[in-house]
Amino acid sequence: MPGRGKNMKESATVECKREYTENIRFAAAAFANTDGGTIYIGVNDDGSVRGVEDTDAVMLRVTNMIRDAIRPDLTMFTQCEVTELEGRPVVAVMVQRGTARPYYLAGKGIRPEGVYVRQGASSVPASEVAILDMIKETSGDCYEESRSLEQQLTFTAAEDYFEKCGVPFEEQQKRTLGIIGEDGTYTNLGRLLSDQCAHTIKLAVFEGRDKMVFRDRRELGGSLITQMEEAISYIDRYNRTRSEFPGMRRVDRRDYPVEAIRESLFNAVTHRDYSFADATQISIFDDRIEFLSIGGLAKGVSFDDIMMGVSALRNRRLADVFYRLELIEAFGTGILKIRNSYKGQAVQPAFAVSTHAFKTTLPNVNAAKESGGAGGFGGQDRADVAPAGKAFGARGAGTVGAARRFRNTAEREEYLLQFIREQGYAVRRDVEEALDVSQPTAILILRKLTEEGRLVKEGDGKLRRYYVPDK
Repeated sequence: MPGRGKNMKESATVECKREYTENIRFAAAAFANTDGGTIYIGVNDDGSVRGVEDTDAVMLRVTNMIRDAIRPDLTMFTQCEVTELEGRPVVAVMVQRGTARPYYLAGKGIRPEGVYVRQGASSVPASEVAILDMIKETSGDCYEESRSLEQQLTFTAAEDYFEKCGVPFEEQQKRTLGIIGEDGTYTNLGRLLSDQCAHTIKLAVFEGRDKMVFRDRRELGGSLITQMEEAISYIDRYNRTRSEFPGMRRVDRRDYPVEAIRESLFNAVTHRDYSFADATQISIFDDRIEFLSIGGLAKGVSFDDIMMGVSALRNRRLADVFYRLELIEAFGTGILKIRNSYKGQAVQPAFAVSTHAFKTTLPNVNAAKESGGAGGFGGQDRADVAPAGKAFGARGAGTVGAARRFRNTAEREEYLLQFIREQGYAVRRDVEEALDVSQPTAILILRKLTEEGRLVKEGDGKLRRYYVPDK
């Protein structure tokens, strides 16, 4: 350590403290976030040496304070020793520039009031721009792996969903998934899945075919998992079922293929650029639904590539979480599934990309027919019905019969309960196929009936089965 004389002065790399005080943590964090420096305990502000009587006790308090008051762990970048200045013992705390910047005060978080930098001879709060620059420098350009500015996170919604899917969600799993980083702090991925997620999904329903008159609007917050569940349920309210009579029997058809809606939503949420604050936007018109997500294509991928099914994930860890929860089946298949769901239709989905945005447009197949396409639709439009005419389950149960319309939620629930009584039990996928609903909607239905005691569940994960309890 370089020697110091009588004219010691505070500077960008020197801090003088008359005696030990908890305020030393501000200087320690500031040195670690800037260019390093030394804190001298036992030296007055004017540079005169006062000395320390019990150096061992002071050194112990300093090392404990740095360990407990500063995050991430700064102890490996600090060295505390006793030196003599003008014949008096002084405690010198040498702090190196850390490799996990920004370092912040425990309890304050990664925000200006918790992150300090050295500015001349003072330790001052860092600006948000400076904090983001430090994060980018130490974590790289990968947003989801960077440390979250907010560290006071809770995961009530995520924990509930993981449990329902039979997927562990303890601290070790959070580290494996990338929710907790190598330095023990929450990452941006963690914040996206937390109850404190700063990003939202905005939904709007418009009158007609342009953005002139609002019929309804809603903004969804909370964990991304909750937002997607609520978004699918919201859109489903406006995905009407209309009736066609091509012959003797009626055929019910949804305005939009359910799979296309689901894949469009997951693509918008999974592939968007979360370094931008703007919300994911979903606009519902009479003739189409538009999904607009912030962020163009990932680097190195062309528009033709993604049309062919090439997968270049901007948020690979987020996609991996959805994959483990069985919310997505495979990477790179979303657009192919959307296009296949419109196979044979007179209208086709459209995709547009700009430098900072990606838009998926799903046309209303029924509106296209009514406006002059092949075939005609008669009967009364119903916005509160759902068809159920697919083969039900994989246990040789046959089919549910002709396409079915439900007048209300109660009728749909009674229909499902009757089916389960006849079959003996049902798994979640059975419910999806019977009611022609998405996975999140099926989960919500089963959760409601279970909480009301009208169903009981046994097993976990893929082995979970639902029964109608004996009266």
